[in-house]
Amino acid sequence: MLIWRNGEFVDWEKATVHVTTHALHYGSSVFEGIRAYRTKQGTAIFRLQPHMQRLLNSAKIARIEVPFTEAQFNEAALEIVRRNGHESCYMRPIVFRGAGVLGVEGRKNPTECVIFTLEWGRYLGKEAIEQGVDVQISTWRRVAPDTGASLAKIGGQYVNSQFISMEAHDGGFTEGIALDFNGTVSEGAGENIFVVYEGTVYTPGIGSSILNGITRDSVIKLMGDLGMNVRFEAIPRDLLYIADEIFFTGTAAEITPVRSVDRIKVGKGSRGPITQALQEEFFAITSGEKADRHGWLTPVYQTEKQESSG
Repeated sequence: MLIWRNGEFVDWEKATVHVTTHALHYGSSVFEGIRAYRTKQGTAIFRLQPHMQRLLNSAKIARIEVPFTEAQFNEAALEIVRRNGHESCYMRPIVFRGAGVLGVEGRKNPTECVIFTLEWGRYLGKEAIEQGVDVQISTWRRVAPDTGASLAKIGGQYVNSQFISMEAHDGGFTEGIALDFNGTVSEGAGENIFVVYEGTVYTPGIGSSILNGITRDSVIKLMGDLGMNVRFEAIPRDLLYIADEIFFTGTAAEITPVRSVDRIKVGKGSRGPITQALQEEFFAITSGEKADRHGWLTPVYQTEKQESSG
């Protein structure tokens, strides 16, 4: 297995960092999670360009200077999949402040850029896609807008997600849901959330301390294709208890139904029809069963068909 690091391909075992690395001490990193799918037309990376664009946007917010362009990251991502021979995989690009001066102000430290790949199945479990997961509402809240930058995938901010996830696991749940600074629903520890109530789909807006997810955006587009309406608004906690359906979205989680919240059954306690319809459409596109009508798939061996960054 190879890893792309600062423009070169190195062996997995050699892709190490020094113990004085700034990101190790202060969380000064930004990252992405990207999937490559095995399709009928060959291996393809899902929404490569928007992910890399968000990586650079996160770095801009975090004030991390990046010595590579989006196009260079895109080509490196394609090449690492080729060299590692994956048919499908999970990909982690990460940009971080490296070894150098200790202290919170780390802008004098060099920037390290890495992309690695690995085989990774269903993030929330093999059966989760059909059967759903049991979740709890966390006692930990998402950070307020003036204490963090929710639109950026900054490594240090994921301590909050760790608290949410660990608390959920300790309580016997698969995942946790965080409320925002106003006490309304924000998102899961590593997923966006959608709530279906009386035929309407609701999801928190970007003002609710959410990451503006790329899978979230994809699902919203699929809703439009299927004639579904989605409302972006603050979601009160108690709506989760009377919802007809709830589902998570994310690169790792893909589209995962929620079957209970705080041990209260969601709807009939099984995957609902709206969730299932969106899953079927999503997986039909990512498997190549249906046409890639939105240009989401970048073929690994046919780079001339890449999706535009818009």
